[in-house]
Amino acid sequence: MRLEPSLPTAPASPAHATEAAASELLIDYPGDGVAVVRMNRPQATNALSLNLQALLSSAFTQLTADPQVRVIVLTGGEKVFAAGGDIKSLEGAGPIEIMQRHTERVWAPIERCPKPIIAAVCGYAFGGGAELAMHCDIILAGESASFSQPEIRIGIMPGIGGTQRLVRAVGKFNAMRMLLTGKPVSSTEAHTMGLVSQVFADDQVLPEALKMASLIAAMPPLAVMQIKEVVLAGVDASLETALMLERKANQLLFATRDQKEGMQAFIEKRKPKFEGR
Repeated sequence: MRLEPSLPTAPASPAHATEAAASELLIDYPGDGVAVVRMNRPQATNALSLNLQALLSSAFTQLTADPQVRVIVLTGGEKVFAAGGDIKSLEGAGPIEIMQRHTERVWAPIERCPKPIIAAVCGYAFGGGAELAMHCDIILAGESASFSQPEIRIGIMPGIGGTQRLVRAVGKFNAMRMLLTGKPVSSTEAHTMGLVSQVFADDQVLPEALKMASLIAAMPPLAVMQIKEVVLAGVDASLETALMLERKANQLLFATRDQKEGMQAFIEKRKPKFEGR
């Protein structure tokens, strides 16, 4: 399914306006178990307007609940991922208004999505765009990609996880350099720092992301979700606690039908068929 963009001519009716707003986010299902979520505000370099954030929140809620979806690819296309927040909507806002926007609730469906999310990043991933990419589990970047937390340059700071996820991804010293200077880093440097999983030519980023998504979607979904849950829960826990979580999750998987199927298929030298049970 694809939500096609609508380009109404003035004056737009309320129905057309709603359709145009919805077209800022496109959802595709290109293969078994794979969904592609594409930000579609090319005229605004995919700036994360309040509407686009709401659409992302709704899309990830929907995809989390869809049993046919096992892996999600998030992209902005070959030109830009997302070039930050919508500054025009922030310029005149006061602290109470910012608090009442409850961005933590809007972004929660992405943060808490139990299914793997692969970010396919080309061009700018600045500010909120970089934070959005860091909400994902794997980041594949094009050669043109660059990452930045430039909020300090306009007198603010990251507010949707940039200070916390970045330091966990690249360490204190690289994170502080990016946060305090606002300068971007290239995809190659981001890969060296550990922010990016792999770098490809721009026109290969989405195909490679889809290839990886299809590979993961063919894996036993309960094991995939348990791995993601344990990794995220264990990263800030003590090693002893994290190892306990790992053991319990591994033990639980021995109660699944997919474990029986996977081991039997291995013994019989055939391809397993996993059902998520």
